[in-house]
Amino acid sequence: MYRVEKTEIPGVLILTPMVFEDQRGFFYEAYSEKALQEAGIDFMAKQENRIMNEYVGVIRGLHFQNVPYAQAKIVRCTKGHVDDVAVDLRKDSTTYLKWVMVGLSAQNHKQLYIPKGFAHGVISRESHSEIEYYVDETYCPEADRTVRFDDPLIGIKWDVETPILSAKDQNAPLYKESDCNF
Repeated sequence: MYRVEKTEIPGVLILTPMVFEDQRGFFYEAYSEKALQEAGIDFMAKQENRIMNEYVGVIRGLHFQNVPYAQAKIVRCTKGHVDDVAVDLRKDSTTYLKWVMVGLSAQNHKQLYIPKGFAHGVISRESHSEIEYYVDETYCPEADRTVRFDDPLIGIKWDVETPILSAKDQNAPLYKESDCNF
């Protein structure tokens, strides 16, 4: 069972599982198709991905896959603390190019549901932060796309002076130069 919180962007949801804690530690269902359906989310995981960010200030993103390989995602932080970002790239949306940032940590157990049609990014706020996320479509290199993390048209406030980026993310195009097909 999830407690579901809406964000400023319809469809992007914060999911908090019911956590059972005692002197031994805790237990929760990290993924439950039934609980997602009860929350009104039609999602079936096809792949699970893991990320570990060695340092504070590592930014990954903004990533997405073009149609017909677009992915919905459920993201959680299993170690440390990250801020997770979803950017609405759906041209017919009332929230087109708007973004939402949600703090995910091993302590708060929150998960972020990101529907298809969004770019995804994450920044580590603690060293050695780990993220796991489920996607409802497998990785397709031909559909893989990246948009610059600091695109002024999108205007994400990452709150970091010197981000640590991959070569792919450093060389990503601006959104207006991309071939996003949402």
